[in-house]
Amino acid sequence: MFRARVSTRLAAVLFVIFTSPLIGAAEEPAEAETAPAPVAADRPVLPSRSETMAADLLRQLPASEFVSLNASGTDFVALWRPANVAEPKGIIILLPGEGESADWPRGIGPLRRGLPDHGWHTLSLSLPDSQGLVLPMATEPAPDQPTDAPETVAEQPSEDSAPSEAGYLPEETAAAPGEPAVDDSDTQAPAETPPMKPDHSEQISARIEAALAFARSKQPKAIVLLGQGTGGYWAARYLQQQAPQDVRHLLMVQPRQPDGQEEPLAQLVPPLKLITGDFYYKDVTSDQQTARERLNASRRIQHPAYRPVGLPRQTGERQTDQEVLVRRVRGWLKRET
Repeated sequence: MFRARVSTRLAAVLFVIFTSPLIGAAEEPAEAETAPAPVAADRPVLPSRSETMAADLLRQLPASEFVSLNASGTDFVALWRPANVAEPKGIIILLPGEGESADWPRGIGPLRRGLPDHGWHTLSLSLPDSQGLVLPMATEPAPDQPTDAPETVAEQPSEDSAPSEAGYLPEETAAAPGEPAVDDSDTQAPAETPPMKPDHSEQISARIEAALAFARSKQPKAIVLLGQGTGGYWAARYLQQQAPQDVRHLLMVQPRQPDGQEEPLAQLVPPLKLITGDFYYKDVTSDQQTARERLNASRRIQHPAYRPVGLPRQTGERQTDQEVLVRRVRGWLKRET
């Protein structure tokens, strides 16, 4: 009899010991609900790739070469070089390709520095990053949720506050007699809607427009748009949409259709009916094929002044290859302007 009583007490003590952690674990989620949510620490917005490259140029180049332009309320920098002649022939606005700076060592940089010696002002733009190049803003990770704890056990209502047929407690369905009903919408401040940011193509168009306004202030004899890579596409797209009367020449160096744009260059460029120079490298198969497509499209509509220019095979010597490009572009400008 005594041994049975001791066994019963021992079993009761062991039950209390082993069930205490489970009871505490079940109560922890409920306590977590009452604790204030952690406030995410403000993180500085990381600069975009184009902003980083512009900052590098500010450290490397003379301040006299920089001009500050404004596109739809956003300031950006461009590189300006006046012509080294008494009577300039005009202004060439250069648009670099995706991921390239306003002084990119291939194409854009040599052209902006070399053409002033042949009578042309040059204005080289920095273009905004595409969505694929924008660095995401760092955010705080969400607090860890317990995985082995049971779901939060809601406090059971007493018999005096039994749910109604709809499943809600009386306090949730109606206010007490003599008290006005509380509208939850009045107690919550409406979330502020951030201003809509122009999409990538609109930002580029705004920068081209700002560059044209700067160029017009110089009262040039001619304005030429020159785009390299995806910059050639954006130049053509702007001319298609805006059709400025004072821009009659378009130059493209290895033009490329940007990701996310549906209209191919072969449909975009020829209908412009502008004096067009289409520069491509003969030793690059993809360049040859796309240049042939654009040439055939221009022939089908009897384009009056579409000129493909095949560049010789690149030697691998950057300075030599870039001198060839500058010489070919200079020759085209001399013939067509």
